Amino acid sequence: MHDSAWMTCDPAGRRPMTRREALKLLGASLTAPLFSGCATSPITGETIFVGMSEAQEIALDRKLAPQQFSQDLGPIQQASVNAYVGEVGARVHAVSHRPHLPYSYRGLNANYLNAYTFPAGSVGVTRALLVRLDDEAQLAAVLGHEIGHVNARHSAQQQAKAMLAQVALTALDAATSRSEWGQLLVQGGALGASALLASYSREQEREADYLGQRYLVLAGYPASAMVRLHQVLLEEEKNQPGLLETMFSTHPMTQERIQRAQWLSETEFADGERFPVQRERFMDRTAPLRALRPTIERCGRGEEAMGAKKLTEAEQHFREAITLTPDDYAANLRLAQTLLARGRLDEARSYAEHARAVYPQEAQAHKVLAAAALQQRRYEEALVALEAYDRLLPGDAGITFLRGVSLEGLGRRQEAARLYADVLQRSGGQGQAAAYARQRLRQWGYLR
Repeated sequence: MHDSAWMTCDPAGRRPMTRREALKLLGASLTAPLFSGCATSPITGETIFVGMSEAQEIALDRKLAPQQFSQDLGPIQQASVNAYVGEVGARVHAVSHRPHLPYSYRGLNANYLNAYTFPAGSVGVTRALLVRLDDEAQLAAVLGHEIGHVNARHSAQQQAKAMLAQVALTALDAATSRSEWGQLLVQGGALGASALLASYSREQEREADYLGQRYLVLAGYPASAMVRLHQVLLEEEKNQPGLLETMFSTHPMTQERIQRAQWLSETEFADGERFPVQRERFMDRTAPLRALRPTIERCGRGEEAMGAKKLTEAEQHFREAITLTPDDYAANLRLAQTLLARGRLDEARSYAEHARAVYPQEAQAHKVLAAAALQQRRYEEALVALEAYDRLLPGDAGITFLRGVSLEGLGRRQEAARLYADVLQRSGGQGQAAAYARQRLRQWGYLR
């Protein structure tokens, strides 16, 4: 396949970016030819077009999953609940078609309802979804469905096509006005899933449902848990449709899917109905997270308001969440982002600092601190925050660019020039950040 077939239009009107440029931006670890042709389906034995070897699936997963998980504010702070999610996931993937993959599981601090996976089995389930489940069998259904996508190689097929170009196009979408650099850091991905998530076809969803039900029964759960999971999601969609917008866009839901899952639970997988749903164990192991449900619900309303640009309303919801749970990372971080968007920079910094204090190993609080500092031209503070972010999530070309901006503001021209040169190389010279970097390098005599 030629590069031209992979050109993706930039919404800002710049020329399309080819697959080669996307690969260059994502780094040397993924520079092997991405579309290597056909493979054998581990499910059916038929020939399918995947485009990646298994080694490349693992490399893509390791490259992109940490970025998306951080967009969803990192793993939940309740370590025992995360361990439990991992235990259930391991029980299910052990009976799958590809049990050897490096699966991993975590609840995420996001407050919208979703679950998703990357090609080699890095699975995330948002805390908003976890607190709406009723038993372990439903949790196993969530994880089994995502494992189904991995085993059928849906994630590899979809994400290889969608993600690389999107990441490449958004990573350096920087404004050339200094007053906007701080805002750049919290735009895109602040509310829920980013461009890294694949959207599946209805046929792929049906296959993942089928595989999930099969794995459920093999792991000792009733297949009807998949039906009950769908019913929970549809009921939540009626009550709060905004919280499920991303899930239904990446995992299209139809009545036919539910009817087919019901039929399978009564026919092919009927023997599994004798298995327990393990409600008591689920309630016991998830109690620390379920205690936060009122906080999570208020954060969810706040994020919906943020998305609708109702910042006063969003601020109120996040303040209510903090009143309920003062050390909740997500509530403090989202309030800081809201205040930043309202131009209340000192207040934003205060809440971002508290978010960083309660969860220093998660990157997004450092990003908000950098955003506020850049807008206040406090370049030393911005640089410290950006470097902390880069240590936690290395490889973000936008962060590299803004580190250069901070160094320039501090008068450290030679160091800034090195970073600007890196931006030019990694971007293929495309985008506003690259244009700014090129301009500076020419002014300083590094380029002709």
